[in-house]
Amino acid sequence: MRLSVAAIAICCGSALSAQVVDSGYNSYGYPGLIDIPGAFSRPDAELAFTTSHFRNQTRNTLTFQITPRLSGSFRYSLLYDIRPNPGGDVTDFRFDRSFSLHYRFLDEAGWMPAMAVGLNDFLGTGLYSSEYVVASKTITPRLQLTGGIGWGRLAGVSSFSNPLSIVSDRFDTRPDRGSDQGGLVRTNNWFRGDAALFGGVVWQATERLALAAEYSSDAYPNEDGSAFDRESPFNFGATYKLRPNVSLGVNYLYGSEIGAQITLATNPKDPRYFGGLDKAPPAVVPRGRGAVALGWGDLPGSRAAIRSKLEAALTAQGITLHGLQVETESARVEIENDTYPSSAQAIGRTARAMTAAMPDSVEIFTITTVVKGMSGSSVTLRRKDIEQLEHRLDNSWESYTRAVISTEREVGTPLSGVFPRFDYDLGPYLKPGLFDPDEPLRLDLGVELKASYEPAPGFVFSGRVRQKLAGNLDSSTRASTSVLEKVRSEAFLYDKADGPTLNELTGAYYFKPGNDLYGRVTAGYLEEMFGGVSAELLWKVPNSRVAWGIEANYVKQRDFDQQFGFRDYGVATGHASLYWDVGNGFHAQVDAGRYLAGDWGATLTIDREFKNGWKVGAFATLTDVSFDDFGEGSFDKGLKLTIPIGWLSGQPDRDRPTTVIRPVLRDGGARLNVTGRLYEEVRGTQGQDLRDSWGRFWR
Repeated sequence: MRLSVAAIAICCGSALSAQVVDSGYNSYGYPGLIDIPGAFSRPDAELAFTTSHFRNQTRNTLTFQITPRLSGSFRYSLLYDIRPNPGGDVTDFRFDRSFSLHYRFLDEAGWMPAMAVGLNDFLGTGLYSSEYVVASKTITPRLQLTGGIGWGRLAGVSSFSNPLSIVSDRFDTRPDRGSDQGGLVRTNNWFRGDAALFGGVVWQATERLALAAEYSSDAYPNEDGSAFDRESPFNFGATYKLRPNVSLGVNYLYGSEIGAQITLATNPKDPRYFGGLDKAPPAVVPRGRGAVALGWGDLPGSRAAIRSKLEAALTAQGITLHGLQVETESARVEIENDTYPSSAQAIGRTARAMTAAMPDSVEIFTITTVVKGMSGSSVTLRRKDIEQLEHRLDNSWESYTRAVISTEREVGTPLSGVFPRFDYDLGPYLKPGLFDPDEPLRLDLGVELKASYEPAPGFVFSGRVRQKLAGNLDSSTRASTSVLEKVRSEAFLYDKADGPTLNELTGAYYFKPGNDLYGRVTAGYLEEMFGGVSAELLWKVPNSRVAWGIEANYVKQRDFDQQFGFRDYGVATGHASLYWDVGNGFHAQVDAGRYLAGDWGATLTIDREFKNGWKVGAFATLTDVSFDDFGEGSFDKGLKLTIPIGWLSGQPDRDRPTTVIRPVLRDGGARLNVTGRLYEEVRGTQGQDLRDSWGRFWR
């Protein structure tokens, strides 16, 4: 069949939504070809880990597509036989940490290419420091061209005077990197100094195989002649997609080296199990036509029978019946959601169970969630809506619009037998240690016993004991050089404890002093390194995107053996906090106050959260500690990754372990770690969070 000129024009001149070329990750782990950047972005929310290697250098990069246009990368490189500064002495071995940002500011449309701007190593030692503006154009569905202009490392081959000099002559020169301790954002370097051109082509040979050729303007000034011999600016590569989220690459680099690369990707927006593996919810039991029950409440044992039936149904669903009040036409229940990540799902299953347990005369259901003895939102539903909407096409949205959501200051008297209660869990644990220059990855594994005791609503006594079985976290010999109080930089000394360690032993009281106020007081061994007293107050209006909190603590440093003793150092610390639900899954938090080393400052945290419980975020802390006094890294910063257990298993589970990736652990900007802070405990039952998860009401 012949392809008409019009069809070719449509193919080449449209937005190319059916684009075949699969733009991947380059050897630095951000969107690009082989070594150079490209202008296209990866799918929104994709999280990818890329490892690339050629002679004397290995780059490990974690990249997250933060928004459809913006991606961010954290890179940890292992480098042999390089010069930290061009023309300087050769270093046998070096670990290097760096961050990159890539922003696509123009979409491909018509004859216009996609265009992007990027910053490499803008927050690190500056070894890979460069900036670029790049354009990519799909010529045919299988052929894509890329060209761009670069500065810094990307201006090492056939460079020319900076075209931005017409704006200001300050763009003529690029300042030296200066201090090698890293961590500084050197904006005075951006897009300055000489510039150079780079470019390349990608051909999608088959659905799985892509071939690329490029001209790289990176002269490798720190590596050429020591780590490897750079003979040519041309690179050639082949990438094969084993699976949709696994790619392998082989490259011929700079006329002298063979390199390999693997990329593993996932997307929090994609369900691991479509529909999940939850067991089926209880069926809605409709009332008989015209059924009426008069005087049932006066019958001996009738309320006890209702409780027994409802309690059994909720227990089977993993929900605790906390309180129950039944009148002739209305019923009010209080539940504790022990199982489901979404409060809406627990409320929906409770409403279903109530249709089977309640007398026919009861028309109004009010369901209140209880968290740590504190009331969350109350959802009031009409029974006939539950009966009518169960199989309706748009039943999630219709049920939400018909529900009335309010708040209660107090919870009712708990049912007999709910308290006291005791729970425990015995299982394995893994504790990694990252980025030690002597050993970048250390790991301990062992057995952990966790237990909790709740004598009454709001009172929680909990503890955690660990016994190491194997590992090498205790092998670190790197002494702290900090000039501040060593509140975190001696963490490795706590890993040298031989016997069972008491990681946490606390008593906490949760209470609600006002309708939109929540309080917490916790005392004991609060974390591995500190014990003392912590108090917190949170103001959270259910339908507001903003919440405020204040926390005050007095703590002492624990002995290195993590038993019951304390060291001499004590400190008063605390923060005022602002929480903001920005929208579209983004949440921002600012904590301002005094940190463990006595320094004053603020921490900014930005997370992107997904309805399935995933969170990917970053944080940075600036205090009155100077960059020089802080030491390596200049200031505290890092990444946070939360992967819910339920996403991995397909089963409903509220456990959401969070991994914090810090390039370096120092003493400045160190905050106390307290379990059970109020904002995360409360917000899932309220306002926007409840609305966003309402799609699981009927699940």
